[in-house]
Amino acid sequence: MKAIWIENFGGVENLEIRDVENPPAPKGTEILVRVKAAGINRADILQRRGHYPPPAGVSPNIPGLEFAGEIAEKGSEVSKFKTGERVFGITAGVAQAEFLLTDEALVAKIPERFKFTEAAAIPEAFITANDALFTQANLRSGETLLIHAVGSGVGLAALELAKAKQIRVFGTSRSSEKLQKCIEMGLDFALHVDEQTDFSKIILEEELRGVDVILDLVGGGYFEMNLLSLASKGRLVLVGLTGGRKTEFDLAIALSKRLTIIGTVMRSRSMMEKAEATRKFTEDVLPLLDSGKIKPILDLVFHYTQIREAHEFVEANKNFGKVVLEF
Repeated sequence: MKAIWIENFGGVENLEIRDVENPPAPKGTEILVRVKAAGINRADILQRRGHYPPPAGVSPNIPGLEFAGEIAEKGSEVSKFKTGERVFGITAGVAQAEFLLTDEALVAKIPERFKFTEAAAIPEAFITANDALFTQANLRSGETLLIHAVGSGVGLAALELAKAKQIRVFGTSRSSEKLQKCIEMGLDFALHVDEQTDFSKIILEEELRGVDVILDLVGGGYFEMNLLSLASKGRLVLVGLTGGRKTEFDLAIALSKRLTIIGTVMRSRSMMEKAEATRKFTEDVLPLLDSGKIKPILDLVFHYTQIREAHEFVEANKNFGKVVLEF
């Protein structure tokens, strides 16, 4: 089969298309998916650079955390799906190839309204956002939410999911253009930020008690401002570290406000945990997607042979929403 291959860690020149062995035949509850499209995430950029190794047993050479395709073969114990059905899901890696071996518990049926390329823009962003907001942070209707990097894939999914529950949403971005598009999608309060911006002062001027939940896809120097921005018993969910992984802060802020600080990552979780996140996505998010109340934000589709151009596009932060490879 054809697969995206990272020859050496570093720049886009290390990406190539390679013929590799097909996955083994599925057994038990496994399914073999013929991949039609696969999302590109910043994790793929980091993996290409050698900064985000996959879990043990997963190839470091073939990236890809989400996919959409059809079931080519299934194991003898598969009960939820039939051969030929259209499915999508998350994986710890190797999604950017023509075939992928996974478990039936880690996939969901693609709503008929979506093409494969649209479906591939859904799993990583919406499963991550749904899990972070409603499972980890227990965000409830009537509360307030701040999303950092609201114009990113997970940020946009979080915005849509929160607005579907009538939650007031604040959002930050370094791009005024992205913020304007988010306002058109329902963002209640937009904050254009740079390295000098103290967003906590702006938040507290607008929302005196602070916000109930913060979804942080940036990390780094945002940490203490996050604590200042939270209301009493607020919850901070750390999902990304694009702004750095180290910071200093005053512990007394967390103590006095009785804050909860949650770190979360999807890739390294056990299969059982991923299956539970997929189940909740199927129950809570798929009906919203199927009805059209929320939708994937698909920016651009590249043919898989254009993998270098796709990485350059994402790396330059040009995309609003998801970038997808088509096989």
